[in-house]
Formats: sequence, C-alpha cells, structure tokens
Amino acid sequence: MRFAPVPVALPGLVALSVGLLAFLYVLLLARARGRRAPRSADSGRRNASLGWILVQGFGIAVAGLGPIVTTRGSVSPLALASAAVVLLLMLAAAALFDSASRTMGRNWALVARTRGDGTLVETGPFAYVRNPIYAALLLILLALALACGHFANLVVALPVFALGTAMRIRHEEAVLRAAFGAAYDRYAARVKRFVPGVF
Repeated sequence: MRFAPVPVALPGLVALSVGLLAFLYVLLLARARGRRAPRSADSGRRNASLGWILVQGFGIAVAGLGPIVTTRGSVSPLALASAAVVLLLMLAAAALFDSASRTMGRNWALVARTRGDGTLVETGPFAYVRNPIYAALLLILLALALACGHFANLVVALPVFALGTAMRIRHEEAVLRAAFGAAYDRYAARVKRFVPGVF
C-alpha cells in the first residue's frame, strides 16, 4: 500500500532534524550513565523483547517512509506553525526520555531486565505513567509523520508501533512482577500505562 505524501516546507524538516539530534544526545547520555553504573547480575531478563523492539522501530520508520515533497516559494504561517509543532513534539520526546532514563538510573536498559540490586522505580515521570519512554517514542512517530507529510502512513505505522509496544510491555511487566511481586501490582493498580488516570 502506497500513500501520496502531503507537500511540506523545509522549516518542519529542520525542526525534525534538530529534535532528532536532541533525542540522540539524551540517548547517548543514558547509555553513558549505564556504562558508568556498577555492574550487577541481571535477576531477570527477557531477550524476546528484542524482536518487539524491531517491530516498534519499524512502526516509527513507516511514519516517515516514502518520498518527501517540499513546497516551493515563501514560507507560510501554516508551515511555521507546523514546524513549531514538530519541534515541540521532538523536544517533549527528548525531555521525557531524558527524565525517565535519569529516574531509572542504572536500571535503564534496552532489553527488559531487572538488576540483582534493582529497585522498583515509582518517582519522576513513573509517578504519572508506567511507560514514559514509550510515550516519548510515540511523540517521535507523530513528529516524523507531520514533518515528512506522511499522515496517511499513520494508518499502518500506529498499529505496528502499538503491537510492538504492547508486546514489550507484556514482557517487561512479567519481569517486574517476578522481581517485585505485590509491590509492582500495587504500583500498576495506582499508575496507568500511558495517560495519567485514564489508560
């Protein structure tokens, strides 16, 4: 299935590039913090989530997949407003990811796991939603579709991303329940997955 792109202006693509650089920067900071943390054996790890990471990534990629058609001529107020929205989405994603990864500290990892000396994180953005990093990734997906003019791609991108995210959450919650038992159940009953007080 191929969707025709909506013409976009260069400011939106510049905003997307700036936002992607900001996100890459905070991602590299999180990786560096993880490498500096004292080593501890994983008490639980789910490598199966690697496949679902790829599904999530594919969903994000689909949002921007295809040719980008740029408008010619002067930049309209609508184009500048669109660029501002793209930049806000990307900076919000970077800030949310940075806050979540800092709050998790040495507990942050790409693959679902708990450390032998790990604790259940319930502060920072985790006091409001259980999956702030996945919410940040969703913001990137939306910014990518908007900046590239591929709104129609969301018909495929969102379900694919949702599937990968749901399966990663399933694996991660199994790891956390095994590690923290009733404490995790109480936390899960109190804090919603994505939208505070709703879902």
